[in-house]
Amino acid sequence: MKGITGFIVGAVIAVLAIVGYTSLFTVDEAEQVMVLQFGQYKRTVQEPGLNWKLPWQDVQRYEKRVLNLDPPEARMILADQKPLLIDSFARYRITDPLEFFNSVRTEAGVVQRLGPIINASLRSSLGKVTLTSVLSADRDAIIGEVLKATNEQAQRFGIDVLDIRIRRADLPVETSQAVYQRMRTEREREAAEFRAQGFEQSELIKSTADREATVIMAEATRESEILRGQGDAEKTRILNDAYGQDADFFKFFRTMQAYEQSLTNNKTYMVISPEGDFFEFLRGATPE
Repeated sequence: MKGITGFIVGAVIAVLAIVGYTSLFTVDEAEQVMVLQFGQYKRTVQEPGLNWKLPWQDVQRYEKRVLNLDPPEARMILADQKPLLIDSFARYRITDPLEFFNSVRTEAGVVQRLGPIINASLRSSLGKVTLTSVLSADRDAIIGEVLKATNEQAQRFGIDVLDIRIRRADLPVETSQAVYQRMRTEREREAAEFRAQGFEQSELIKSTADREATVIMAEATRESEILRGQGDAEKTRILNDAYGQDADFFKFFRTMQAYEQSLTNNKTYMVISPEGDFFEFLRGATPE
């Protein structure tokens, strides 16, 4: 009897242990749990701690924290017909586990369902703005519009999208090359225009300098001629004064100058009568 009793007690304890193991579960503070019975929703547990369920019931755990979503990169056309490759990301939180379970089931399903919605909202909003707006402070307003449009559709998944950001907005390779070529052509045109303006300015400066140089040279020539005439007049006046003071000496001095200028060159030949006036002061001179 004691053996049978011990066996029964052990069996009861084992059954209670199995029931306790399959009936009790814990909820972490970073998660929320749905209790399911044969795939049907029973209740949601969001408070952390120890909880219970029936042994044949299951639990489905979802994150309570903010989750990240990276939609695939998409090509979009702006209002100015410029294509952009948009790489975006979003942050969301599961607010209704039942709606989430009925619509997307798992976090992996969010990528397939919410990713296209985000890209569609981006495409709709970016299609109404230009590249300048995307690259300016207007981007926040654009993102706000995208976030509002996305949340309107994300509510049916039991999701609240908290933020959407554009990580990178690049021009396609062919567009970048076209933009670069257009910029290069524009810069070359501006350089040629500046070069032509510089050449025109250079020619203007040169012509002005040449004209001013001609005027200065003419003025200098006129001044030099005036000064030369004044010098010649002064020279004549001085000579006249000297001649008036001593005519004989002046005549002698000028004759000596003539001798010096005409007889210093050994190759000079003169055929003049000794009795002429030129040799007046040489007649009667005794050679040393």
